[in-house]
Amino acid sequence: MEKIYEQTLLYDFYGEMLTEHQKQIYEDAVYNDMSLSEIAEEYGISRQGVHDLIRRCDRILQEYESKLHLVKKFMEAKEKLNELEALTREGYEMTSGLELSSDGRMERIRELAQELLQEW
Repeated sequence: MEKIYEQTLLYDFYGEMLTEHQKQIYEDAVYNDMSLSEIAEEYGISRQGVHDLIRRCDRILQEYESKLHLVKKFMEAKEKLNELEALTREGYEMTSGLELSSDGRMERIRELAQELLQEW
């Protein structure tokens, strides 16, 4: 994943686990695209302090993901939903390089739906 995209996903899932101070600075860096110097000036801390805090937040968010795997599960579910959407379009669709008949599409839709239900 692209670093910014990964940071935003991790923050979306686990950001509430950070302190209010960590959230404010992390949001300024990631969402508001402020420089370390701008953040340091706004909060009255050193540029190095901002850098360290952002790295610490990244580490904390990564640790939550390594234990809970919510982002990974979300991405897998999103892929399955995209496939479901493609399978439900009118006409035949190409799935994994294979043309599926109407019955084949319905069977694949059932399989994907069952997988999603079991995961969540």
